[in-house]
Amino acid sequence: MPTREIVSEHESKMAKAVEILRDELKVVRTGRASTGLVENIKVDYYGTPTPLKQMANLATPQADMIVIKPFDPASVREIEKAIKNSDLSIAPIVDGKLIRLNIPALSEERRRQLVQQVRQLGEQTKVSIRNIRRDANKQLEKEQKDKLITEDDLDKGRKQIDDITKKYTNNVDSVVKNKSDEIMLD
Repeated sequence: MPTREIVSEHESKMAKAVEILRDELKVVRTGRASTGLVENIKVDYYGTPTPLKQMANLATPQADMIVIKPFDPASVREIEKAIKNSDLSIAPIVDGKLIRLNIPALSEERRRQLVQQVRQLGEQTKVSIRNIRRDANKQLEKEQKDKLITEDDLDKGRKQIDDITKKYTNNVDSVVKNKSDEIMLD
């Protein structure tokens, strides 16, 4: 496999790792309501675990409230149960065919805990990016050992992998900083 293909394959894996981090950070609470908090909660819908975003319209009419309007009004109880069983610690308020979630303000101590949680997620993502770099370098060395690429290609490939790794770890730092700032400001 040419060096360029190895580099691009591993770069896409690093981009995927950053994307996964962004998705994980959607569920970390900030002081204001966000549909990202609940959209991936799994609801037992006729025996099938279904993400909430596929079962209902989600809206934030106020900065401290999420409104859930199920497509099937009969599923209100199942949605309520799923929210209660989630790790959100927010009591759903059933109002006919709607469910309201009031998002309480965060204490300073809780904000610090959330920032710490965000940093841990960021560090885990950096570790996976470094593992991808290690795998890419191993693959390059194997290609060179099998005489499929030259030593110059190996060095060039390693440099490209290191540059890409630096780019994505900086990207992770930026995502973590933005989320931490968002948590502390609200």
